[in-house]
Amino acid sequence: MGRSQETFSKKEKEKKRLKKRQDKEAKKEDRIANSDKGKGLDEMLAYVDEDGNITDTPPDPTKKKKDIKQEDIQIGVAKQAEIDPADLIRKGTVSFFNDSKGYGFIQDHVSQERIFVHQNALVNAIKENDRVTFEVEKGPKGLNAVNVKLA
Repeated sequence: MGRSQETFSKKEKEKKRLKKRQDKEAKKEDRIANSDKGKGLDEMLAYVDEDGNITDTPPDPTKKKKDIKQEDIQIGVAKQAEIDPADLIRKGTVSFFNDSKGYGFIQDHVSQERIFVHQNALVNAIKENDRVTFEVEKGPKGLNAVNVKLA
C-alpha cells in the first residue's frame, strides 16, 4: 500500500515539473515575440520639444528659432555684491563667560541668537553683562565670535 501512494506522489511531482517547464517556455516565447530587439533607429529615437517634453516626433524645422547671445548665458551662481566690512561687525552683550574654562556666549543685539566665544578670540578681557563688538565666523559646530572687543 505504501508503494502505490509513493508512485502517485512521484507522478504528481513529475506533472508539476512538466507544467512549470511548459509555463517557462511559454513566457520565453512571449518575450521573444514582444521584444524590442531589431527595431529601426527611427523607432528608438526620442526628441525634446521647446517646452522640455519628450516626444517621438522630430522638431518642425519651419518653426522660428530663438537667437540667444552667448553673453546672456549664465552658468553657476550669480555674483554677489561686495559686503561692506562695517556690516560684518556685530554688537552684543556677554550672557555667560567662564574664566576658568575660557569660553562663553554672547547674545547678539540684532538677531538675539547666542554665539559661542573662546578666550583665544578675545582682544580685551571680558566678563558677564559686558557690551562688546565682534565678528562672526563659521566654526565646526556653528557660529563663533572672533575679534571680540569691549564697546
